[in-house]
Amino acid sequence: MSDSTNQKKEVRVWIDGCYDMVHFGHANALRQAKALGDKLIVGIHNDAEITKHKGPPVFTQEERYKMIKGIKWVDEVVEDAPYVTTLETLNNYNCDFCVHGDDITTTVDGFDTYHLVKEAKRYKEISRTQGVSTTDLVGRMLLMTRNHFQKGDSEYSVGKDEPSKLGQDHAARSPWTGCSQFLPTTQKINQFSDGKPPEPGDKIVYVAGAFDLFHIGHLDFLEKAKSFGDFLIVGLHTDNVVNQYKGGNYPIMNLHERVLSVLACKYVNEVVIGAPYEVTKDLMEHFKVDVVCHGKTKISDQHGDPYEVPKQMGKFKVVDSEFEKRNNKKEAKEVAIFEAMQRTTKVAEKCG
Repeated sequence: MSDSTNQKKEVRVWIDGCYDMVHFGHANALRQAKALGDKLIVGIHNDAEITKHKGPPVFTQEERYKMIKGIKWVDEVVEDAPYVTTLETLNNYNCDFCVHGDDITTTVDGFDTYHLVKEAKRYKEISRTQGVSTTDLVGRMLLMTRNHFQKGDSEYSVGKDEPSKLGQDHAARSPWTGCSQFLPTTQKINQFSDGKPPEPGDKIVYVAGAFDLFHIGHLDFLEKAKSFGDFLIVGLHTDNVVNQYKGGNYPIMNLHERVLSVLACKYVNEVVIGAPYEVTKDLMEHFKVDVVCHGKTKISDQHGDPYEVPKQMGKFKVVDSEFEKRNNKKEAKEVAIFEAMQRTTKVAEKCG
């Protein structure tokens, strides 16, 4: 028998979606889909398709494409994927079957977007991740509650008596629906984690922060930080610490949720859950850190410089991401326009 006969056929899995405001629920769906085959191909709808069927997305198609490319279980990304999944699409990308969660997705006309692949028996269903949705996250931002990071007896409480409690599972229909909080488990963390220690001789990079609502800026930063070494460790601050230096409703996502969001990033090797705000010498020695990176965002000096030790050790680097550059340029443009409008108004008042 020839070697080619003995070789197992590569199973290619197709999954598609909008992937707007990418969160750990999206990442978990991709993880489950990848487990059903050898290669995972992710189709992402463009802005026009999403606007037609659901309304305009929060993030642009370019941002959504890059976010999904940054998730560790993704092998290929297909841009401008059709909203209705067809057999032609599966065949074009040599995919054996299509995967989707156990929630219903319909077109603007009310048709099941997966009816064609279902009829052809080329469809498999996975469990939707309970405890998170894009609607819920938007609701948290709009309502400005702090229920999502309650601690103690109230941490996983079910609240249906106040309109400020947020819907957080597959049964939720609006941000005002009360239902149970996301429940973290060690199994879920293990599923997201590589579980591999650094190799001898690896250069260890450490970064720390909130990494709330994991977005394209975080992805750019972590990609740059990883380029300074071989093994990237991300320290995640507790909810209380983040709230102290950010204030208001922050963090929007609680520590458990932020851990999974960061672990899903392909540049991240390890996460420190509840990392200290100050990067101490003990922490540096414990993890054998060679370099500490931080973005160009302003560091809160309320409790002193948290990076004083790595700076003194000559192991501190400032990372400038493309996302921050773009935002700074955009902000400067907006300020210039505002100032020009003010000058025009003053001239008009004088002339009037």
